Amino acid sequence: MNLRNSFTGITLFATITWGTICYANKPADTARNPVIWADFPDPAVIRVGDTYYMSNTTMHMCPGLPIMKSKDLVNWEIVGYAYQKLEDNDETTLQNGKNMYGKGSWASSLRYHDGVYYATTFALNTGKTYIFKTTDIESGKWEEITFKPLLYDGSLFFDDDGKVYKMCEAGNIRLVELNADLSGVKQGGFDQIIIKDASGISGKDMVVEAEGAHLHKINGKYYLFLISWPRNDMRTQLVFRADKIAGPYEGRIFLHDQGVAEGCMIDTPNGDWYAMLFQDNGAVGRTPFLIPFKWENGWPVADNNGKVTETLNIPVATTPIPASIASDEFNEGGSGLGLQWQWNHNPDNRYWSLTHRPGFLRITTGRVDNKFEQVRNMLTQMTFGPVCSGMVAVEVSNMKDGDIAGLAALQKQYGIVGVKRTGTTKSLVIISAETGSSIELESVPVTQNTVYLKIDCDFKNRTDKAYFYYSLDEKSWIKIGKPLQMSYSLAHFMGYRFALFNYATKTAGGFVDFDYFHISNKIDKI
Repeated sequence: MNLRNSFTGITLFATITWGTICYANKPADTARNPVIWADFPDPAVIRVGDTYYMSNTTMHMCPGLPIMKSKDLVNWEIVGYAYQKLEDNDETTLQNGKNMYGKGSWASSLRYHDGVYYATTFALNTGKTYIFKTTDIESGKWEEITFKPLLYDGSLFFDDDGKVYKMCEAGNIRLVELNADLSGVKQGGFDQIIIKDASGISGKDMVVEAEGAHLHKINGKYYLFLISWPRNDMRTQLVFRADKIAGPYEGRIFLHDQGVAEGCMIDTPNGDWYAMLFQDNGAVGRTPFLIPFKWENGWPVADNNGKVTETLNIPVATTPIPASIASDEFNEGGSGLGLQWQWNHNPDNRYWSLTHRPGFLRITTGRVDNKFEQVRNMLTQMTFGPVCSGMVAVEVSNMKDGDIAGLAALQKQYGIVGVKRTGTTKSLVIISAETGSSIELESVPVTQNTVYLKIDCDFKNRTDKAYFYYSLDEKSWIKIGKPLQMSYSLAHFMGYRFALFNYATKTAGGFVDFDYFHISNKIDKI
């Protein structure tokens, strides 16, 4: 049984026992878990020399398959994306009532082989496997290879004999040989289930059967990381080993604590070993955890008696705002948007601009929409913990009757603070989908053309509250409506995001100009 297919719309989380982490209270030279308190699930990490690279899942967001860079496994900056978009169809472009929430690209694999970097993924909405390759992971262009069938949760692996494989699927784990040029499954090549009922070592009744394959070859042996989720229990990290890639494999539990699981193994230049895994961490999303381990009798064994460590013996000062999240004055002009931004689904590039009014992001309505989740050209970036605040200045004089524009806390149960035009008048509004239906909670008349909007998010101790404010002078903030009880829904399968938007409910063609987006690690209400 597959969680992603069987539990859409249900909130499931492990419990963190020390959920009061606050980076501001830690010693400057001591890293802590989670190493990034933001939504970076399904981590795949490689080391090339003294530099680490990590890829993650971003589902329906565009561009996708983000590539991160680090020198210490703790401080990560985004350097690019493997693709700008998967393809154009009704689901990817939010046409005809369709979408790809909770679909898109999942569970990537990252490799470096013979001077070439490879990032692989798959997408349920296209039914394809995707392989991207480049010789310059930080600034180069990626070449795309696609084929069917979809190889679920596939770990790309180049073996020493020149053969290349995908270790994939769930429950019964399958090893599939690919063509040498990666163009597809090799006809007549190896294609067998090599571990039956891989979940069995953790229990019999599963919420999630063993999946999330990451295959490594270390000191001549093959090691396979998988996760399972026994019912009424928590995500559990499994490890299997074999002398040959096709097995037989023997397995054991690597980590069973606080639901931290799913990811890969990585070593440092000085010989230390870590597992980069993640935890379901409430509405902020799935946050990466770094787990130190040692080797005993040829098995990786988690340090700290198999318990997740709060502090890490890594001499680093973690910044309060992750480097992948950033404010923006929208002064880039022709150079485009910063890497911190992703569109919610494929954008329609005709209807946004950084050059029509230099120093501003202009979003023009290109069609009429009556459902917020179907609005195209929503520009997003992550929220983060333990608390964060996002603020925009927006010029609204060119809105049309029926237009709504502003700032949202985006997930299935979203919250909006924005400006709504009705006839010739405008009002500040707060709209909430906390109950599953979109409800306008409050409306305040406004006559000026520039307004300031803010959302504060409190993720501390799983509070998961969003607070909404507006200002008319950029100094005094006025609370509007009531707080949103944020909830992580598998319908979107992502943590909450700040979203800038403008949409029409009557007539297309109106536009708004965002002057800036400012991010902060401080909020008014804690």
